[in-house]
Amino acid sequence: MPDKQALRERVWDALEDSGEARFPFPPHGRIPNFAGASDAADRLAETEAWRTADAVKANPDAPQLPARRRALRDGKTVYMAVPRLRDEKCFLELDPEAVSDLDAAPTLSHVDEHATQVGPDALPHVDLVLSGSVAVTEAGARVGKGEGYSDLEFAVLSDLGLVDDDTTIATTVHEMQVVDDAEIAPDDHDVPMDLVVTPERTVRTDTEYDRPTGVDWDALSEERIAEMPVLARLRDEL
Repeated sequence: MPDKQALRERVWDALEDSGEARFPFPPHGRIPNFAGASDAADRLAETEAWRTADAVKANPDAPQLPARRRALRDGKTVYMAVPRLRDEKCFLELDPEAVSDLDAAPTLSHVDEHATQVGPDALPHVDLVLSGSVAVTEAGARVGKGEGYSDLEFAVLSDLGLVDDDTTIATTVHEMQVVDDAEIAPDDHDVPMDLVVTPERTVRTDTEYDRPTGVDWDALSEERIAEMPVLARLRDEL
């Protein structure tokens, strides 16, 4: 079985040693920012999946900031999860028609000033999910930073019927983050990518990996469920 943490460390080291990592430093322990993130966002915006999306659920990390800004400029509503899903209203809604500063609004440091905090019931169907990655393969397998919140957020949206087979899942990464297919063996809860976009190319993965269809309750402790009100509520409703 491939060692995900060893892979993370190798990618973080490669970005740092090559000078391709960008603020915040160091790249280790996070979704790493990289040179060319804006170019990758522009390339993503050229895809049909992006052009037809009205609602985008995006991760809050630095390398996807250019894409979040582009989404608002393109008139898309952007949703970002509250960190660690700690609140009952666990999503932040950025409506481009209501946001006064499209550059500041999707930044992690200013989103609270511009967003409306909403519960899952307020979300529409999500047309595109933008994920941050540490490593990814051309077959669509992804490794995040190891906390599992991105996959859990997708699972919650899946249980609520807000993401489905029509939802495109994309990530923007540096070429150094694209690794051989054999280096990542996805777990059942891992969300596969449909689009892997670097500053140089767009990979349509035609992934054969299955998407998780909901929350894997057996993988969650009672303590973790209690920390996230949306999970406790969701379990009671299912």
